[in-house]
Amino acid sequence: MNSAALEPDLRALYRETVLAHSRAPHHFGTLDHPDRVARGHNPLCGDKISLYLQIGDERIAALRHETVGCAICVASASIMTDALNGHQVDDALAAADTVLREFSLEQREQPVRGPGEMAALSGVREYPSRIKCATLPWKTLAGALRGADTAATTEQSEQED
Repeated sequence: MNSAALEPDLRALYRETVLAHSRAPHHFGTLDHPDRVARGHNPLCGDKISLYLQIGDERIAALRHETVGCAICVASASIMTDALNGHQVDDALAAADTVLREFSLEQREQPVRGPGEMAALSGVREYPSRIKCATLPWKTLAGALRGADTAATTEQSEQED
């Protein structure tokens, strides 16, 4: 699929979804007593995310974010929190893995079926640097759910403090 092949309806949905979520991101802010805090950074775009999770009975009881960066990253974090609040930890981890797989360059010819409104962001797969913006929240969440003690980054070789 190339950008010219995106149907006009999908382009409009992409614009509307990104604008709506980036202007008024859902679940934005911190939690008073999070069980886990995870951070992510995209040094190429400048995106930064902090995730705050409360987990009880193997379920995400609350998931909030503070995302600063481009509209795609903010929208993706907002969509993610909408889709995964209240879900079982294993299901949320599977959803994150699905998004990371579906937004890989190798999968760009396949439709996005990921959770929530992520299909609306499928057009970013035409721009490799923008894929990192869309996947940073999901990569950060996957690390948090797996118990990573370092910040997530979009760059494989970069180490975060």
